[in-house]
Amino acid sequence: MADATANEPTIQGQLPLYKKPEPLSAQTHKGKGITYTDRPFDFLADTHFVPLTVGEFGLAASRFPIIFLGENRTPVAAMGLQQGANLFVNPQNGLYEENCYLPAFVRRYPFVAAGHGDESDRFTVWVDAGSHLFSDKPQEPFFNDDGTPSPFLERAIDYVRRFENDVAQTVEFVKELRELDLFDQQQTNFQPRDGEGNPVGEPQVVASYWGVSGDKLKALPADQLAKLRDSTALGAIYAHMLSMGQWDHLIQRAARRQGPGQGNFQAPPAAPPPSPEL
Repeated sequence: MADATANEPTIQGQLPLYKKPEPLSAQTHKGKGITYTDRPFDFLADTHFVPLTVGEFGLAASRFPIIFLGENRTPVAAMGLQQGANLFVNPQNGLYEENCYLPAFVRRYPFVAAGHGDESDRFTVWVDAGSHLFSDKPQEPFFNDDGTPSPFLERAIDYVRRFENDVAQTVEFVKELRELDLFDQQQTNFQPRDGEGNPVGEPQVVASYWGVSGDKLKALPADQLAKLRDSTALGAIYAHMLSMGQWDHLIQRAARRQGPGQGNFQAPPAAPPPSPEL
């Protein structure tokens, strides 16, 4: 057995959505659980970047720009243009947009895995005790009367386990892209226009991030390109590159929420974004 102090479960990096994560235990959380409200996605309303796993790229690309952030090149779905405004959560009713892909990171909430140091195959399930879904009078309790995990918690643990496997695949995917030097720094711009569609002022920077360079991809030797193809990484790369077309839709969403007339839209300052961790 590994030393307990050296392998105490910890959550690495920044963690969007979570306010007060704590390790689940029958001693602490018996009688507690989840109660769903009539505003189920309020926890997501202020988060505009949501981490993605590589297996989600194909589905996510149909709605969100997929970009890479920070030193770790964490892949995220851009769901808004500034912190505090997720454009897919209705601020009036706290509901998520119908028939729109919901990233696995969000579906996992309010649970999360904490690693055990060098023991990469071990994790402890934590829960966000600061969530508005966390309840002392739960619809879905965490534990049975005898202290064993409830069927709800068992399903949650299984989902967290599968999510962690997807995260490991994503880390390897990003590692491969970095080894091939495929990333470059990119940005998305917005050109303000008047009511007749004429340009007004200078283009504004909407977002700055890392992305796969089309030129670097085309310059790869045939054997390396074939390796990406055979590992399915090439499909994920193409999904990421195609998703850049979703920036226009995201800007239009922001313009509609800000007020009538896209020409009045003002892009938020493009400050360096945080580096969320999977």
